[in-house]
Amino acid sequence: MDVGALMVILKNSLMAMVPIVLTSVGAAWSERAGVVSIGYEGVLLASAFFGAIFAEITGHASIGLLGGLFVGALFGMLHGFLTVYLKGDHVIPGIGINLLAAGLVPFGIIAYWGTAGQHQLPFTLWHLKTRYGEFSPMILVTIAISIITWWVLFRTPLGLRVRAVGENPEAADALGINVEKYRFWSTVYGHALAGLGGAYMSVDWLGMVHKTMSGGRGFIALANMVFSNWNPLVSLIGGWLFGFFDGLATWLAPKHLVPEQFIYMLPYIMTIIIVAGIIGKARPPKWDGKPYKRE
Repeated sequence: MDVGALMVILKNSLMAMVPIVLTSVGAAWSERAGVVSIGYEGVLLASAFFGAIFAEITGHASIGLLGGLFVGALFGMLHGFLTVYLKGDHVIPGIGINLLAAGLVPFGIIAYWGTAGQHQLPFTLWHLKTRYGEFSPMILVTIAISIITWWVLFRTPLGLRVRAVGENPEAADALGINVEKYRFWSTVYGHALAGLGGAYMSVDWLGMVHKTMSGGRGFIALANMVFSNWNPLVSLIGGWLFGFFDGLATWLAPKHLVPEQFIYMLPYIMTIIIVAGIIGKARPPKWDGKPYKRE
């Protein structure tokens, strides 16, 4: 393997890590506040679809990214309303979001573009040009979001309050912290980052909308969140690791060393191995996934 091949794998891994890291960081913040969601797979898929629509309507891929972020925030508001204010189960709404997106996007592609299964975008986000190829500015944005989220969560009074409502909401409530407000907006933030990651896939990385384009990345992001022990900064490292195997699979598949279906399984196999290795060692926030009702 020469330097050129290594740079191709590195480029592919950095591009592939963006949706995983953004979703992991958002999920980590949300669960630090005590709200669990398994609907990120659906958020990624729906945001990729609507982000592409926003981009084509306006003629700007950056507006598509903002549109995906907005759609993700709407899903977060729905999930937050059901779980935080209505005190509902945290898992069932996520399943509903996944099922909604799985049906909405295939239908929407046919209804809006008149094509079955997928749609190719006429343009994508501009890239940074280097001697080793083009890189998306979203890589730098993702790194910045991870660092800033970590700093706010662990180094500021806001982050302390967010972690308090996830660890001991009764004590936080006794100190005058509005538990429901912090949990609700943490959920919105988590889903908004996933929405940004979904729109990135369609208007930047892949340049297309496909009915199955999320490809399990929402669940990989949750695995990465657990791997990072709910730490946004470590999520950046874990996300790159998952992205590396994705990029490696993309590089290996055309070489036909083995059937490409087995090659594309590599990121998912590594996810299973890594998660199996940390089962029992990860320690989530004490009130993670538990509705809080004031006595």
